[in-house]
Amino acid sequence: MKRQPPKNQPMLVAMKSAGDMASERVLLDPNAGDAKAALAIDFFVASLDGRYVAVSLSEKGSEDGSAHVLDARTGGRLKDVVPRVAYPTGGGSIAWDAKSTGFYYTRYPQGNERAKEDANFYQQVWFHKLGTPASADTYVIGKEFPRIAETQLSTTRDGRYLLASVANGDGGEHAFYLRAADGGWTKVADFADKVRSMSLGFDGRVYGLVKGDTPRGQVVAMSLDNPRLAGAKLVVPQGDAVIQTIAPTATRLYIVYLAGGPSEIRMLDLGTQKLHTLPSEPVSSNAIGARLDGDEILVSSASFLSPLAWYRYSPGSARLERTALAAASKVSFADAEVVREMAVSKDGTRVPVNIVMKKGTKRDGSNPLLLTGYGGYGVNLGPYFSEARRVWLDAGGIYALANLRGGGEFGEAWHLAGNLTKKQAVFDDMIAVAQHLVERGYTKPERLAAIGGSNGGLLMGAILTQRPELFRAIVSIVGLYDMLRVELTPNGAFNVTEFGTVKDRAQFDALYGYSPYHRVKDGTAYPAVLLTSGENDGRVDPYESRKMAARLQAASSSGQPVLLRISMDTGHGQGTPLKTRVEEEADIYAFLMAQLGMVLP
Repeated sequence: MKRQPPKNQPMLVAMKSAGDMASERVLLDPNAGDAKAALAIDFFVASLDGRYVAVSLSEKGSEDGSAHVLDARTGGRLKDVVPRVAYPTGGGSIAWDAKSTGFYYTRYPQGNERAKEDANFYQQVWFHKLGTPASADTYVIGKEFPRIAETQLSTTRDGRYLLASVANGDGGEHAFYLRAADGGWTKVADFADKVRSMSLGFDGRVYGLVKGDTPRGQVVAMSLDNPRLAGAKLVVPQGDAVIQTIAPTATRLYIVYLAGGPSEIRMLDLGTQKLHTLPSEPVSSNAIGARLDGDEILVSSASFLSPLAWYRYSPGSARLERTALAAASKVSFADAEVVREMAVSKDGTRVPVNIVMKKGTKRDGSNPLLLTGYGGYGVNLGPYFSEARRVWLDAGGIYALANLRGGGEFGEAWHLAGNLTKKQAVFDDMIAVAQHLVERGYTKPERLAAIGGSNGGLLMGAILTQRPELFRAIVSIVGLYDMLRVELTPNGAFNVTEFGTVKDRAQFDALYGYSPYHRVKDGTAYPAVLLTSGENDGRVDPYESRKMAARLQAASSSGQPVLLRISMDTGHGQGTPLKTRVEEEADIYAFLMAQLGMVLP
């Protein structure tokens, strides 16, 4: 996928090797002939021989994707179109068969197969044979999957084995099914086994990242021909850092380790058991992008101060070779620095906060500061680069990112300490970080703003209603606010394993206790608020933002604005055209700078 501003949507391109820009060919440009830039590529998967590429396409940010097939040599489209391979509720996935005669795909109910209320549930795996109509596709597996299944597919490089990873909603429970060359399926792990992920190796084994009793993670391996978790071999024991992802190659195992937000990549020699750490910038995010031939991989690296770049790594040279896959940034952060500090939450838990500011910034309490966080689904909020942050710093601002409980920064225990009935701990952490920044002299409440999106929007609603006097402005993007009704929406049902359900008394009490909509009090002096939403959002229903805006407008006594921004041609954020993203970001920064009294030099 290639972004090429001012084009509104990324294009699908092909090249002979990673970074060989001279050989680049555009296979699919969604911008061509689309004046509104409404068409977007959800994801793509190349056939194992490189002859075809299956592409999921959706419109207006809906993520309601249909699969199309391209000839990789010409970019021409085949007649094959398979509807409903993707949707915001359970996502979507495709994996090709060994001979490129067709592909396995995630399929949502069609026609009258299910009741209307179940149209976006009960995801199954089906097979499409090229050159045949989608109506002739055949069922593969999935009737035993839960209603809120989220399935991802992958194959070995020869296509003989197919792995189905099935998440039970969004709470972090996974089951794994392996299909052998003879078509038989084996359930390798169930939800109760606490296996977080599995990866098919190049050496006849499948590798599993196991949490549960080892919340920071350990790696086990099993034979593809006899994949029994009970007999798995321990490859990497639990260590001091959290294992985030794994990628086995021919004779190596690459492991991404987390350290409270920042990450690094370590390489294990499967023969000698020697562990080597790949070089990286301090306080950076590092990820494995692709496994190449043998033991070579592509890795990405980014920080708060350096833009994302792609590198090729080979154990033979033991060095990172920068590729031409990422363009250089047009702005420099050479005058900025990053400081990591620890705030102390209500119960004594130490919570990291990353602070980005110009060198020499005085801690006299006068600085406008923008704080963000997430705290959910076991997601790690790592360092990331933003050119827009340059504008914020130039206007005298400080940017801070908090690594809250509910995320995955310190492992599964950190996640579970902030989900279900313990969700309030996430909000306590965020409030503690805000207080820490004030007490340390970075800012003061009159110059403090916070921003977050989706689950981070819920976070904004919670801190807004629990500590309105601590903030001058709040921006909440596609947020959740009425926590008693979220599960009645299609994607909300998938969140039950993360947030809980009103059907359980203890979980209802927790949800009601922090539900932002229900915590709004009449006559309260609320800070300035900007709520944003997309009309086609299939993950968080736009009514959440409308209700919250109306309730705050009716209740606030401060005289500060409560604004609602609705985009009619977008959804949760995926597939949003560049021009629309620029417009929304400009509105957000204009709002924040106006509220905090900031002026660009």
